[in-house]
Amino acid sequence: MDVALGGTFDPVHDGHRRLFERAFELGDVTVGLTSDELAPKTRHVDRYVRPYDERARDLEAELETFADGRDRSFEIRTLTEPTGIATEPEFDYLIVSPETVDGGKRINELRRERGYDPLEIVVVPHVRAEDDDIISSTRIVQGEIDEHGNLTPERDGRGADQPR
Repeated sequence: MDVALGGTFDPVHDGHRRLFERAFELGDVTVGLTSDELAPKTRHVDRYVRPYDERARDLEAELETFADGRDRSFEIRTLTEPTGIATEPEFDYLIVSPETVDGGKRINELRRERGYDPLEIVVVPHVRAEDDDIISSTRIVQGEIDEHGNLTPERDGRGADQPR
C-alpha cells in the first residue's frame, strides 16, 4: 500500500512522529514537504519557517528512524500546492491530523474529478503536551514547549536554572 502525508514539519515533534508511525504501519510512505513558497500560506500563525533544504534534511533523518528495520520505503517530495501529491493516482491512504480532515476531503473530490479512486483518510489524533494542549510547531517555536510537549522552564513556574 502507498501512503501520502504532507506538511511543513518545522520543527518535527512528537505529533508528527505519531503521523509517521501510523503511515509506516500502513505501507510505503511519501511525504510532501511544503516548498518555501507554499509554507507561509499553510500556517495559522505568522512565524519564521526554516528553508526547505534544512527541513528536508531533518525530515529525512526522522523518517529513516521509522523505516529502519521495516520492509518499508519512503520518499520526500516538494509540495507546491496545498492538495499536493495526494491527488496522484498511486496512493491508497492519506494520513491527516484532526484539523486537516477537510483538506483530505477536498483531495478526494479532486481525485474523483480526475477519475481516481478516493483515498482512505486516516485521522491520527493529536499528541498532548504536558499542559494538555496539543503539541504544535508554533508552540515550540514560541518557546512554550519542547518537541516532546514538555513545558519550557520559563512556562512552568520554574526558572531556567531549576532542575526538571
